[in-house]
Amino acid sequence: MTWTVAPEPYDSRAALALWRAYYTEVSDRWYLLHHGHRTDPGELERGIAARPGSELAPPGGRLLIGRYDGEPAGSAGVRLLEPDTAELTRVFVVRHRRGTGGAALLVAAAEEAARVLGARRVVLDTRSDLVEARALYARLGYTETGPHNDDVYAEHWYRKELVAAQRVNPSS
Repeated sequence: MTWTVAPEPYDSRAALALWRAYYTEVSDRWYLLHHGHRTDPGELERGIAARPGSELAPPGGRLLIGRYDGEPAGSAGVRLLEPDTAELTRVFVVRHRRGTGGAALLVAAAEEAARVLGARRVVLDTRSDLVEARALYARLGYTETGPHNDDVYAEHWYRKELVAAQRVNPSS
């Protein structure tokens, strides 16, 4: 069983299915925690439609899709906020593939995409209830910082300085 990660258009069939799964999970989790019920289906559809992901299209962004044995199983996106700063977003692995190493691979691929876009650092935000995400980011070298945006759902902000890709000297 293996993971592969590759860029894909934000509006591809796989990207749309993963966005729906991601948004449904995080929205339902928030509503269950704060209101004791899942997201209203109409509100869910409006939320999904309101954020199609066009900011993850080239030239200023990239969406990466992870496939586990060829089946779409995860995503991660980056978009430039400033010429040297990219935002990591939509990091998600479907429930039945969690614990197989996909999230770390997706984040590493997103960091490389950010480097290619010219970023020297990556920032992100998340919520307090997404404890698994917060643990992942800490494990991958992200440090908690002050706010870099005013997203109403953001409760934790992280940053990571990217190390330049190491070039191999063929004469050594």
